[in-house]
Amino acid sequence: MKYILTLTATALISGPALAEAHLDAQTIEKIEAMLTSIECQMDPDDIEVEDDGYDLDDVICKGGNQFDIKLDKDLNEVSRRAE
Repeated sequence: MKYILTLTATALISGPALAEAHLDAQTIEKIEAMLTSIECQMDPDDIEVEDDGYDLDDVICKGGNQFDIKLDKDLNEVSRRAE
């Protein structure tokens, strides 16, 4: 039983870490540059890697409006939802 719990705990801990591994410094810089061009900013820790691109949580744009923005793999904005 202890062996099963250890494997489960390891899988839970390493799962999100593996997703984060796909987000390199160069991609973060490109996303931040894109956000700057549309007068927005965010904490890079709120960038989530998805199968079809990136989910940007808690993006703050000019005027103080907050959004969740989805990008495709080429960093094109595909949706924006106000929070």
